[in-house]
Amino acid sequence: MRIIDNEQLDALSAEARANPRLRKNLNIHPADDSCCHRLFNAVEPSSYIRPHRHLDPAKNETFVLVRGKLGVIMFDDAGRTTGTALLAQEGVVAVDVPHGRFHAAVSLAPGTIFFEAKAGPYLPLGEAEKASWAPEEGSGEAAGYLASLKGIF
Repeated sequence: MRIIDNEQLDALSAEARANPRLRKNLNIHPADDSCCHRLFNAVEPSSYIRPHRHLDPAKNETFVLVRGKLGVIMFDDAGRTTGTALLAQEGVVAVDVPHGRFHAAVSLAPGTIFFEAKAGPYLPLGEAEKASWAPEEGSGEAAGYLASLKGIF
């Protein structure tokens, strides 16, 4: 049995704060080619996760909030917002994102951690899975776009 405790989650958040991308994951699954991926994601408020989708019909994603606040945004193919969910300790604590739908997650509080489950194996996103209408991570436009996404909440 593997036990994940608050000390490990504190350390994960510290690693996220020290990481240039301001996020860090703790994988529970043993390898990238595992058929089921289970992981804790620590994401700080200035971390930009570009909107994307998973085209594989097996790759629905479930996010369960562990700490902090997380905004989840769904988009249509043109980048218009079609739905949102605010995951917080009170109220909504989990969402299931269907495959093929553009989505993004934004941290709204320091120390935010969510648990994610989806089918494996890990494969880098293909061009059709990246939102062409959203700035690339690390680009000059990313910070402004992230601010607009956080402004939804």
